[in-house]
Amino acid sequence: MSDIKNEIKRRRTFAIISHPDAGKTTLTEKFLLYGGAINTAGSVKGKATAKHAVSDWMEIEKERGISVTSSVLQFEFDGYCINILDTPGHQDFSEDTYRTLMAADSAVMVIDGSKGVEAQTIKLFKVCAMRGIPIFTFVNKMDREAKDTFELLEDIENVLGIRTCPINWPIGSGKSFKGVYDRDTKNVSLFKAVSTGGSKKAEETDLNIDDERLVGEIGEELFEQLKDEVELLDGASDEFDINLVSSGKLSPVFFGSALTTFGVQTFLEHFLKMTSSPLARKSEDELIDPMENDFSAFVFKIQANMNKAHRDRIAFMRICSGKFDATKDVFHVQGNKKLKLSQPQQLMAQDRKVVSEAYAGDIIGVFDPGIFSIGDTICMPGKKIKYEGIPTFAPEHFSRLVSVDSMKRKQFMKGVVQIAQEGAIQIFQEYTAGMSEIIVGVVGVLQFDVLKYRLENEYGCEIRLEPLPYGYIRWLKDPMTDMSKLKTGMDIKKVKDMNERPLLLFQNEWNIKLFTDRNEGVELEEFSRN
Repeated sequence: MSDIKNEIKRRRTFAIISHPDAGKTTLTEKFLLYGGAINTAGSVKGKATAKHAVSDWMEIEKERGISVTSSVLQFEFDGYCINILDTPGHQDFSEDTYRTLMAADSAVMVIDGSKGVEAQTIKLFKVCAMRGIPIFTFVNKMDREAKDTFELLEDIENVLGIRTCPINWPIGSGKSFKGVYDRDTKNVSLFKAVSTGGSKKAEETDLNIDDERLVGEIGEELFEQLKDEVELLDGASDEFDINLVSSGKLSPVFFGSALTTFGVQTFLEHFLKMTSSPLARKSEDELIDPMENDFSAFVFKIQANMNKAHRDRIAFMRICSGKFDATKDVFHVQGNKKLKLSQPQQLMAQDRKVVSEAYAGDIIGVFDPGIFSIGDTICMPGKKIKYEGIPTFAPEHFSRLVSVDSMKRKQFMKGVVQIAQEGAIQIFQEYTAGMSEIIVGVVGVLQFDVLKYRLENEYGCEIRLEPLPYGYIRWLKDPMTDMSKLKTGMDIKKVKDMNERPLLLFQNEWNIKLFTDRNEGVELEEFSRN
């Protein structure tokens, strides 16, 4: 048992969140370089090279230079086994990010030094705050012109409502960026720009703040500014308190440049010491200790066609407790049956490695013949564990989905249902027409593009999307309600979801109020009940 505990203790499982273009994917790659998981950095947007960021594997991601699905990346560094959950930065895929954050024990928030806290950062931060998970901040792109550092910290504290504790401090920015000062060691790491290719380490020289050579390296003006800012910091900033960090109330802040690798190793080393091994998870009325319990896990993501040649479907599971042993039967709680997890594997983006064992904190992918749903619990037979479900976001955009070639109806339906099961889209049927008319709902409009792309490229089905004028969805609390007796106008659409539950689409909030006034006693809900 001690071996299992030691393996779990060295696990660190975290998500990386940011607004698009803040440098999240670049930072992820540099982590992997340090762990020896990859040898050269790709560039998502580089047109002169065929390389792409290792964490962006779907074709549409390579074409557009954005992350639209969450990737799982595992590597070893300095005695730790690290599981990174790289999330979509684009707001249209916030639902996938939400589910991914459910599988993480902490989050790294990447902020662009020239822009500060941006809209998508706020949304993702709120999800982390809801879960109370530790948040570590990496202020990126200091080698470009950046906002005043105190302004940046104030921005984080005022907009996000979390206190900050700078672990290091930048000296200048842009062309005058000279490095960072470590508040604990009182050493300055001097910045020298290097090629952004496969180099693991920027040129860094460490000098103590009292070393007379420092003035010559950074100049009198920046040296005096640094001394003044450090004095102000020591008197006014929050003290580092690991308990406040662990409860998500204080964010340690680091500065650097992911593109040039500067400050990345320092950040990674501090981060690994400050974060905890896998945390206990709530199962109905009890907390499941990762080290004291047998194997248990929950499904947080399903991805079809990761390997186009095999038309496969992978269920991603976060192991919450104990050790996974591929030779043993497990119990699928929602399916109420024993089974063996088929082809268990750990993933490095699209590359896979079949595994026979894994531990709490790890993420494994298993072949899914269509039996798993997002939020399902897997545990050892005879155990009563059921982890909290993952809420579904209410779609805000709706379109009628039409298959152009009626001869490909079977492929079309298979594709639509499989993509819906992944949670990227929700599909509904006309209340009376059934499956002859399909309505698709999404949280962000870019998901329509991904749906069209995937149906055409993975399933060979040409489709047409006809936008519908609805923006609000409500489920009927009583699923036995007779829809034909409801008083609705032309601007309200009666539909049902894939579980046959009745719901209504409204054009605006005024329609909802009018409906409730006309249909006394009929209760509406914003979320479906799983």
